[in-house]
Amino acid sequence: MRRRRLCIEGTVECIRVRTSMAISSTNVPFRLDRLPWSRWHWTAVAGLGVTWILDGLEVTSVGTIGARLQERDGLSLTAAQIGYAATAYLIGAVAGALAFGYLTDRFGRKKLFLVTLVWYLMLTIATAFSWNFMSFAVFRCLTGMGIGGEYAAINSAIDELIPARYRGTADLCVNGTWWFGTMLGSAASLALLDPHVVDQRFGWRLIFGLGASLAAAILFIRSTLPESPRWLMLRGRNDEAERIVATIEKQIIRQHGVTLAPVEQRITLDASRQHTSPAAVARTMLLTYPSRTLVACTLMSAQAFLYNAIFFTESLVLTTFFGVSAGKVGFYIFPFALGNLLGPFLLGHLFDVIGRKIMISLSYALSGILLIATGLLFVHHVLDARTITIAWSIVFFFASAGASAAYLTVSEIFPLEIRATAIAIVFAIGTLAGGALAPTLFGILIATHSVTAVFNGYLVGAAAMLAAAVTELTIGVEAARRPLEEVAPPIGSLRTSRRRPPA
Repeated sequence: MRRRRLCIEGTVECIRVRTSMAISSTNVPFRLDRLPWSRWHWTAVAGLGVTWILDGLEVTSVGTIGARLQERDGLSLTAAQIGYAATAYLIGAVAGALAFGYLTDRFGRKKLFLVTLVWYLMLTIATAFSWNFMSFAVFRCLTGMGIGGEYAAINSAIDELIPARYRGTADLCVNGTWWFGTMLGSAASLALLDPHVVDQRFGWRLIFGLGASLAAAILFIRSTLPESPRWLMLRGRNDEAERIVATIEKQIIRQHGVTLAPVEQRITLDASRQHTSPAAVARTMLLTYPSRTLVACTLMSAQAFLYNAIFFTESLVLTTFFGVSAGKVGFYIFPFALGNLLGPFLLGHLFDVIGRKIMISLSYALSGILLIATGLLFVHHVLDARTITIAWSIVFFFASAGASAAYLTVSEIFPLEIRATAIAIVFAIGTLAGGALAPTLFGILIATHSVTAVFNGYLVGAAAMLAAAVTELTIGVEAARRPLEEVAPPIGSLRTSRRRPPA
């Protein structure tokens, strides 16, 4: 005998059919999307977006100290070992993304974005106490696990909290702050790698303390952020989702003096499923959305190869081919990072206004073409340390916007139930296919002292970016200014009312 219970609480209606099935109707996602940009959104972005700053700082730390680690005051590593350590970091990021990504979808965004931040904090401190190559590589791998877990937890949380019409701009700017971490790391290296300022037995170790300090400072802000209301509604916890959204609305009304229009659009869900199995994740990505999976993996692989190939080994190129001293590498990384930072900030709005497909394709194609031109100038010995830095800055002005949009794309085009897991899987595929090999490969190419060998590596990166541009243009998904539930309906959705929320 069927058992029915009807409960109406505020804006949430719940109809429970049988004891094993929970059908709920809610307007929570559309209330979040109709909010004006506010101080609350700035707080959320600041608390969650630090992930990218930390990763940029970590990558820069190894990039700037790469030459120092080869010296006796470092760990006496070879150029190849530095490449291996960078690969270990990326492998750790892959493992962390897969493990923590699955846990994020199962246990919630908030629990995991706190756990991953603490994990990172402890392991980056441990890296500072490395005593040989093996310990350094192991600690780098474990630190990468924390950062990989952050990617899955943070990208899913940010996109579920940001209104649809601002999602592209906000995501690109947040992802672009990776380069603020780079600038922070390069600026610190100028002082900490200067033997006149710090004893070089300890200078490179102190750089890792910067990330730990930043992570510790941001923990409080994160602890004040709520769980994703969208994740809660999938678990049938509509009362909690309703309270969180109502609290945000009251803050915005009180702080900004605005009147929020009523929302009539609703989505109906089967909230009886408490988690999605790995098999269901595979079916969704490979059978329901195969072309989306291909686009996401292509975009992620191309940008991963380009960035990890060039940036992880930038200091080696400068010191090997242009005679830049280890203590001066930061002077060249800083303007390079500035160009990368400006790309998403200046172009980000266009990804919402013009659209994802055109802007992603254009940014990938331009960066690939410009990299080929840079490689030609490099192989013909036209460039010096200053001009190659300028050339890299122009290339990555566009590449940075495209790479940031790749992470945005992955978090938009898959259903809410598997969002964090999908981000983790695509990140893992992209990193292993395009990123894990790149630092080791380029470390070996640079060790040959052959400009032709390095140029061939640049050609591979450019070809990957051009292929990704074509893939996005032909089968990419246009998600600009569209609700997440419209771009990819939840697996458990039964229906969505057709009336759109007010602009």
